[in-house]
Amino acid sequence: MRSEHLLQIAADLAEANTRRPRRTDLCRAVSTAYYALFHCLARVCADALAGKVGPNSNQRPAWRRVYRALDHGEAKKRCRQAAAQQFPRVIGDFAETFISLQRRRHLADYDPDFPFSKSEVIEDIEQVQSVIARFSGAPRDHLRAFSIHVLMKARVDT
Repeated sequence: MRSEHLLQIAADLAEANTRRPRRTDLCRAVSTAYYALFHCLARVCADALAGKVGPNSNQRPAWRRVYRALDHGEAKKRCRQAAAQQFPRVIGDFAETFISLQRRRHLADYDPDFPFSKSEVIEDIEQVQSVIARFSGAPRDHLRAFSIHVLMKARVDT
């Protein structure tokens, strides 16, 4: 999944009705914006740990395995821990946005009474767009370190 395509879908949903979008469209837009972040992180992890590969590469199974290894709950937990790991600001911003949007996605998907406004949803989409652009441009060594942080269980020395 391509993050930019998911963000376009989110924007289309938020703008579906120029006057007053349906709550369902706004909820789906928030959820889709979060998934743009999630799939961006999954792709960065796969590229950083398995290498960028084409669709017919013999390395594709390894790349796909890393991509699919990302878990929503663990990713959120590791994003919370990222501040203590001294990652650069661009990665910290991504981690904070990931946590925030995951919370909003849960509200959008599971709370039938949570009010979403069109302006808030558009702001979410723009924030995700901005943070993905900056995150994707971070130095490869920082992206690799963050990928390892997000995917690998840390062992505690006793």
